[in-house]
Amino acid sequence: MYPLHYQSYGSGIPLIVLHGLFGSSDNWFATAQNLAERYKVFTLDARNHGASPHCDMMTYKLMARDVVEFMQRHHLDSAVILGHSMGGKTAMVMADEYPDYVQKVIVVDIAPKEYDPRHLEILEALENLDLAAHTTRKTLDEALSGKISNRSVRQFLLKNVKRDAADEFFWQLNLTALRRNYENLNGTTIPKSPVQIPVCFIRGGKSDYILPEDEELIHAHFTSTTVETIANATHWVHADAPEKFVNLVREFIG
Repeated sequence: MYPLHYQSYGSGIPLIVLHGLFGSSDNWFATAQNLAERYKVFTLDARNHGASPHCDMMTYKLMARDVVEFMQRHHLDSAVILGHSMGGKTAMVMADEYPDYVQKVIVVDIAPKEYDPRHLEILEALENLDLAAHTTRKTLDEALSGKISNRSVRQFLLKNVKRDAADEFFWQLNLTALRRNYENLNGTTIPKSPVQIPVCFIRGGKSDYILPEDEELIHAHFTSTTVETIANATHWVHADAPEKFVNLVREFIG
């Protein structure tokens, strides 16, 4: 068992939020606060992310099981599952493997298909960043800028750097496990049989994670599905268009 670290907000229908690769529950603080006006929101750290335990194996079936075990520990018979990117794939597997635990699913900017290894450069940049050579976040950012030009992306990634009791930097991410399991994380999450649980896919209009041709695949395997597009949003839909995103979620959950 891998008891996941979590944060909770509000009251009402249980809504479990699953972050994406290199992320953590902290990334969803503002969105969770807004959603907590209507729902009991739980933001979870996936295994090998945030403050959750590190482990060698990382597959979507294992991560789905982690969420179910979290629900059992917290006496949640069922919940709405909202997942972004990697978390969205975990949510799809939950709907397939554990339908009794899932009321509805919201999948944010990811399809059930296999993806090319688009994060390898980021992973290599993080692995090659010598944390021991730095004493400030400013110099960490400068060192990482040689490999990752986008400052917002660097700031997002560097949220995974913490200080230990000796005030030295360390990765909260388990980079070794992410590397070892990277192929698993890019794999398909097509269900064994068509999922009939209501599912809402929310894609960013400026993102290429869900392409027009992916919609046929989605509808074939998730039979009670809507696909919504937020035109001016990138892959980070909830951060780029928070009001529109929260409104879509509320309309879907009810």
